[in-house]
Amino acid sequence: MPNKKTADTKVNQRVIKKYPNRRLYDTDTSSYITLAEVKRLVMDSESFVVRDVKTSEDLTRSILLQIMLEEEANGSPMFTAPVLASVIRFYGHAMQGLMGGYLEKNMQSLMDFQTKFGEQSKGLSPEMWTQFAALQSPVLQAMMGGNLEQSKNMLTQMQEQMQKQTGQMLGAFGIKR
Repeated sequence: MPNKKTADTKVNQRVIKKYPNRRLYDTDTSSYITLAEVKRLVMDSESFVVRDVKTSEDLTRSILLQIMLEEEANGSPMFTAPVLASVIRFYGHAMQGLMGGYLEKNMQSLMDFQTKFGEQSKGLSPEMWTQFAALQSPVLQAMMGGNLEQSKNMLTQMQEQMQKQTGQMLGAFGIKR
């Protein structure tokens, strides 16, 4: 069932209840569901929230992380150990708050690219896809490199801004760097 907008324009979220026995109950379908079915909701861009049945605590992030963990353990992982270690290093770091926004913006850019690419290539047969992918690899790599360069510049700007703000704050307290 698609999400409905109410009079106050809030989107009704599908509520999934998590029971102590680790079972997930979808209140939309009045049935128990698996993590695979929650993954399908994500893939279908369904809006949902996972709540602990006793405390009403929002467990959505932990369920999504659990799905990612299962995906990383099966098949070919998306994240290398060095990438995961780098992400972990941001926890407790002054840049932790900026990292989430940075990753979110880059993921949105990739998703926008994927959507445009998919729309433009609807008529390609599997053989044409193979030929296209072989020819486009350098182009895609160059484009992704450009996106990475843009991301690097954005991080450099954020770092400079933080240094400037820190200097101003310390100056306000009469502390020189």
